[in-house]
Amino acid sequence: MITPQDAFSPSYARARVRFLEGAAAAGMSISSHNHPLPGRDGETLAMDVALDGAPDAERLLIVSSACHGAEGYCGSGVQVFAAHDAEWRAHARAAGVAVLYIHALNPHGFSWVRRVTHENVDLNRNFQDFSQPLPVNRAYADLHDLLLPRQWPPGPENEAAIHAYIQTHGLARYQAAVSQGQHAFADGLFFGGTAPTWSNVTLRQVLRRHGQRARRLAWIDLHTGLGESGVGERICACRDDAVALQRARAWWGGGGQTPVTSIYDGSSTSALLTGLMWCAAYEECPQAEYTGIAMEYGTVPITEVINALRGDHWLHQHPEAPAGLRAAIQARMLAAFYVDTDAWKAQIVVQARQALFQAVDGLAAPA
Repeated sequence: MITPQDAFSPSYARARVRFLEGAAAAGMSISSHNHPLPGRDGETLAMDVALDGAPDAERLLIVSSACHGAEGYCGSGVQVFAAHDAEWRAHARAAGVAVLYIHALNPHGFSWVRRVTHENVDLNRNFQDFSQPLPVNRAYADLHDLLLPRQWPPGPENEAAIHAYIQTHGLARYQAAVSQGQHAFADGLFFGGTAPTWSNVTLRQVLRRHGQRARRLAWIDLHTGLGESGVGERICACRDDAVALQRARAWWGGGGQTPVTSIYDGSSTSALLTGLMWCAAYEECPQAEYTGIAMEYGTVPITEVINALRGDHWLHQHPEAPAGLRAAIQARMLAAFYVDTDAWKAQIVVQARQALFQAVDGLAAPA
């Protein structure tokens, strides 16, 4: 067993080594899907997959990290800790549940400390039917130029305009306008893309390979950036389906101690979103009863998260920015999605471990 603090890494490259070493030491079956581009430090990037259990198990739990690259600092730590957790692994085996760890869904964003993929796409807005008209976010269109001004840091007029929008429409409306996703501004925030990304295509391959024999499928997708610091909100990651929501709440609700929220009924800190990644579970594993949550850990206030993202996108548009400004923007970005303290890391692991046990018990219970 390792400590929670030892499970987390200071870079993608180190996180990948720790994950692969942990999975190998545990005797897991490992496969890697190499990304076409190198990482920030010239390292190989990959979506790494490790299966702990029988390949033909009827009950399968997916645990995934770094859908939003920089959030992988947290998610990878959870996965590494789980790979070394003998009690947890024995519990899953005894229940007949195989566990599929997908490490670094978006390895490029993880390595470069960006939320988006190398295509500048928010992976969790990219699972759309691109043969149909894409959703239109008119509220974002009104904000785009304000969010990405010509200079950084923004001037007083820009800050006043953002403040006025929030005062007029409310913080929740501002968050929704910015974060719900948009497909019109390829250089903008929360861009959902106009075609499937590399991560989208690769994840679907993984699901087809490992998920098509499961009769019951659960998924815990690890995220950061919303809510109270260190607190993991369990957000139902299913269709707008009352039965699936009821099942998720029965599995992960802890009798009211760890409530499961929903983007459909307004109980979640997240805005109502489309193009969500877990839609692929229904499409690639249609034979399985699917139940999932996004485990969303808080870091800093939402306005600071959005401002960090604004700076990151501005920097992407301005590669000529001086080194000092670049470093400040990147440091702010990391702090928005990863709290590098022992106390925060311990909170993350304790809550994730509870959710892992709850998922296995749910999968093992009668359907």
